[in-house]
Amino acid sequence: MADNRPMSTHAPSSPDTLSYEQAGVNYDLIDPLKIAAQRAAAATGAHLGGHGFAEVPASRGESAYVVDVGPFYLASIVECLGTKTLVADEMSKLTGKSFYAGIAQDTIAMAINDLITVGATPLVVQAYWAAGGSDWFGDKLRAQALVEGWKKACDTCQVAWGGGETPALAGIVEEGRIDLAASCTGLINPKTRLSVGDKLGAGDAIVLLASSGIHANGLSLARKLVERLPQGYLTEIAPGLSYGEALLAPTVLYSPVTEALFKAGIQPHYCANITGHGWRKLLRHPGQFTYRIHTVPPVTPVLKFIQEQAKQDDREAYSTLNMGAGFALFVPAADAERTVEVAKACGIEAWVAGSLEEGPKQLLIEPLNIRFSDDDLQLR
Repeated sequence: MADNRPMSTHAPSSPDTLSYEQAGVNYDLIDPLKIAAQRAAAATGAHLGGHGFAEVPASRGESAYVVDVGPFYLASIVECLGTKTLVADEMSKLTGKSFYAGIAQDTIAMAINDLITVGATPLVVQAYWAAGGSDWFGDKLRAQALVEGWKKACDTCQVAWGGGETPALAGIVEEGRIDLAASCTGLINPKTRLSVGDKLGAGDAIVLLASSGIHANGLSLARKLVERLPQGYLTEIAPGLSYGEALLAPTVLYSPVTEALFKAGIQPHYCANITGHGWRKLLRHPGQFTYRIHTVPPVTPVLKFIQEQAKQDDREAYSTLNMGAGFALFVPAADAERTVEVAKACGIEAWVAGSLEEGPKQLLIEPLNIRFSDDDLQLR
């Protein structure tokens, strides 16, 4: 049944609203470059033919790139962590604690949570740790925390750590800072596990998996907000929990869930990693569907705090942050409840949040009276 209730259009909550753009990130400027790069890259896919392989064209514009090598598919991805290290560095000064084990997990999660969207089992992770100078690596406790956290995340995802690069880039990376990134290669075998949306259709259920907090997207906004807080990162947002500590909760690794779903015989028709662009990422598939949300997961305390302090309305917040949902699985309706059970068995809360319908491309978050349209997300 069609729902003709008016959905909210975006307007700042107040003159004091702090937006992601004001924090220095403007996707309207970034996304056109990404689209141009995708178009240039697409012209290079033909080179694979010289090796007897071929790209999967539908993976262009998805979170990971897929190559058909005959008996199976290979998927690959590279992702950087972003500015979360700046929060870890400031909190280290304030508390004397190292948060780099969690930072390592965040970095791997950025790559692996993208890779698994296409149905891949992660196989190999490579590390890119670019410091502002060799001195960064001289802090043995911090460096060891990074190594131990990286290995632990690899063990959680059952992935091999193949190697990496540790350049000292004085003049490019600021002194005392580090830029972290990870690449990941995965296997799609059997080939029926490929998930690029060709099976997505009306009637499919939307299952959302819980986030642990801000993950690693929206940190520019979160750091900008510190200027408004009298106690900065040490501001208490819940009993015994500071703003800085809450921001540094490690990103959830979702590959144990997707692997468990495969073993349970559940084949997602599509997946979305809810990172930059917030819930607008649910519109990532190019097909014309209406995504109707009837159940909204509880918002984690740190995200609720950011929304309140930044004076953002719901539409602004849900267009930027994950707001409690870090990953979306689009599954056959008959598998929806079992998908929730599998996720919970992996220790990750999940909800059957909505469904797909034939209709114009739009996301309707009904409990919050929010509507996002195709125009709100341009990634291709």
